[in-house]
Amino acid sequence: MKAKLIFQTIIIFIIFYSCQSKPKVVLPPDPYGPVPDERQLNIQSLEFYGFLHFSINTFTGRQWGFGNESPELFNPTDFNADQIVKTMKAGGMRGVILTAKHHDGFCLWPSAFTEHSVKNSPWKNGKGDVVREISDACHRNGMAFGIYLSPWDRNHPDYGRPQYVKYYQNQLDELLSNYGEIFTLWCDGANGGSGYYGGANEVRKIDNTTYYDWDYTWKIAYDLQPKLSIFSDVGPGTRWVGNERGHAGDPCWARFTPVSKNDKMPAPGNVDPKYNYTGQIDGKYWIPAEADVSIRPNWFYIPQDDSLVKSPEYILGMYYETIGHGATFNLNVPPDKRGQIHKNDSIALIRFKKLLDEIFDDNLAKKAKIKASNVRGNSEMFSEKNLTDGNKNTYWSTDNEIKEASLTINFNKPVTFNVIDLREYTPLGQRVWDWAFDKWDGSKWIEFAKGRAIGLRRLWRSNNRISTKKIRLRFSGPVCPAISELGVYAEPVGLTVPPVIKNN
Repeated sequence: MKAKLIFQTIIIFIIFYSCQSKPKVVLPPDPYGPVPDERQLNIQSLEFYGFLHFSINTFTGRQWGFGNESPELFNPTDFNADQIVKTMKAGGMRGVILTAKHHDGFCLWPSAFTEHSVKNSPWKNGKGDVVREISDACHRNGMAFGIYLSPWDRNHPDYGRPQYVKYYQNQLDELLSNYGEIFTLWCDGANGGSGYYGGANEVRKIDNTTYYDWDYTWKIAYDLQPKLSIFSDVGPGTRWVGNERGHAGDPCWARFTPVSKNDKMPAPGNVDPKYNYTGQIDGKYWIPAEADVSIRPNWFYIPQDDSLVKSPEYILGMYYETIGHGATFNLNVPPDKRGQIHKNDSIALIRFKKLLDEIFDDNLAKKAKIKASNVRGNSEMFSEKNLTDGNKNTYWSTDNEIKEASLTINFNKPVTFNVIDLREYTPLGQRVWDWAFDKWDGSKWIEFAKGRAIGLRRLWRSNNRISTKKIRLRFSGPVCPAISELGVYAEPVGLTVPPVIKNN
């Protein structure tokens, strides 16, 4: 009887302690508002990629060809796809977008639907394929590959007529079926005007809201490349930022509702760029901005620009004002007449990447103790440790009712910094409306920065360095925050970052 009682007591203790040790399940926050799809998450993860404006214009010195250029003009003397792609990668880029066809209609691949292509050029005796060589070089070198296919075509005789749209769709089929995985399709907003048009030499105008049948055309693209993100003035993957000078709005919301510049529907070539520049806090869709700009004054290579390549420090300034405002950064680096990146561009890119490494290789926050005002469910799954673990898929969050929260960064000794780096966990949407930063002066907190929106990434930077033992970051919004990464950095002493020019 005594043994039976002891056995029953042991069983009760086992059941009790097993119940006590069972971990508490803490659910993640519900998504808030529009959220990115997988395609958008893929392109956002690249952050920095490049344009390659290279075509018949490289050999004529024009920026917009008229459409009457002879294919025989296209003849790079020493084309080297690996040199091009490796140079872009050395500059910190993670992808390349090639102008497979610009407005002049000349095709960098041997299209079966036109004679206006490399197949009728002297380059490689008409057997060459620039799209193939660049795409293969990207895939060899671990770089994403994208396509620019101009909707406007100043060469094609049917442009402006219904049958041209089928031609455009056929060429999309060629490009998206035969060159491996494509990360983005870039749809320019330039549509219609004067052109050669098969010898007509006239002005042709189209209704850019209906002519290209974008819903069906983009469906073709998605069917061929399910992971593809589509760029245009209206998205649907990424939107044009509204300028070509290398800066995004402050704030620049990923939430966005396209607004037309007239009484017609918004479409590529028909948006009010001021809304593209900032997005809207109450935007209906998740369509983050992409900022496109050239490393030179012009988009296609001309020798006169060789001394006018943007400096590494200026590129850094654009990086802060594009990626640092939640946009992706698309920097054009045009190959020269050889078919290679000019040494001046290469030097600028490599020195820029060196600056990035010098700034972002040492996260001071990793050496500090971070304390949150609240942790969701007191769970390790949502703790402050996630902020510096290098994993973008983990994040700190608070209980649902905590919509105003703070993080305090305590350093062992005073540190000096001038850059703070934040990322939201964007699969849950954009959740922080306002943020502010404070420093501890030994007796009280002093605010030194504030702003709106974080999104994909927020880089705060100051020309003035701050020294302190403690930093406090404050967040507020309509729901609990979800912050995936936090960094505190110091630029090299003596570095001067010139302001980005925001006017033509």
